Amino acid sequence: MMLVTLTAATAQNRTIPVNDDRGVSVEAPADPQRIAAISYLAVDVGLALGVEPERFAVTYMTKGRDPDFLLGLTKDMAPLGQRAKPNLELLTEFKPDLIVAMKRYSIGNAPAFEAVAPYLAYNIERYDESFREVAELAKAFGQPERGEALNAAFKQHLAETVARVPKDTHPRFQIMWAGDTPFSFHTENTAASIVAALGGDNIVGPMTQGGRFGMEMSLEAMLEKDPEVIFVYDSGPDRPQENNPIWGQLSAVKNGRVHYVGDQWVETNGPIAREIVLREAAHYLYPDTFPAVDVRAEAAKLVPPSLLK
Repeated sequence: MMLVTLTAATAQNRTIPVNDDRGVSVEAPADPQRIAAISYLAVDVGLALGVEPERFAVTYMTKGRDPDFLLGLTKDMAPLGQRAKPNLELLTEFKPDLIVAMKRYSIGNAPAFEAVAPYLAYNIERYDESFREVAELAKAFGQPERGEALNAAFKQHLAETVARVPKDTHPRFQIMWAGDTPFSFHTENTAASIVAALGGDNIVGPMTQGGRFGMEMSLEAMLEKDPEVIFVYDSGPDRPQENNPIWGQLSAVKNGRVHYVGDQWVETNGPIAREIVLREAAHYLYPDTFPAVDVRAEAAKLVPPSLLK
């Protein structure tokens, strides 16, 4: 009995080095049981790996909404407030043994997080970062081989989808937040990279050296570039861009090709989110070639059946 107890205690106390986007190697628990997710990335990776939802506490993006791409499972997770302003009191009460956070919303409070539990910070912004972030978190969850398999499966599915795209067709597109001067994503952003890989021509263009993953774009500039397909993050009922008379002059608006999309289009770096965005983007760009997407139904195919009981 004592040997069994000691073995269990040893396993519980074992740590492994996990790298984050600060360039820090963090000694994380080898089998985390209470994961504080400041953003959806850790939940996305965890569910794809079969980690039980009850292990997580999570922030939200839009209050009162439990994302369809995560099968609404966040509704039963302990709340941590809004991702841009996580509630440190709730975080401490949850007593996590691992914190996985969006870097830009947490780096300023890094010492406070590190006082609570090992803290991993990820950018969750660019396509080229997605594969590393998934691999590192899969390692943190004790399933490094499965993480590599998820990355390989996405690359294969992307290639298969690209092979079906109509030739010599490059619809101009834009991915944006609602606003008077919409914040719009450069091509390096994960969602924008996926749309561009499918043949889309991003009117926002690439990042500048050392610049952000997105930029504010006036409607006057939008009209000059005139996107044929617009993806707007559906963050609620406020849609101020629609009050500007220029909005109605855009080709995407006139042709009914403005799509209000879910949280997966903003936090696309996890294995479930990027697969859903790939399916949705293919349909929205080429509706005659690819079928419409039921987000929950597709997400259910991307998690182990044990989580759906």
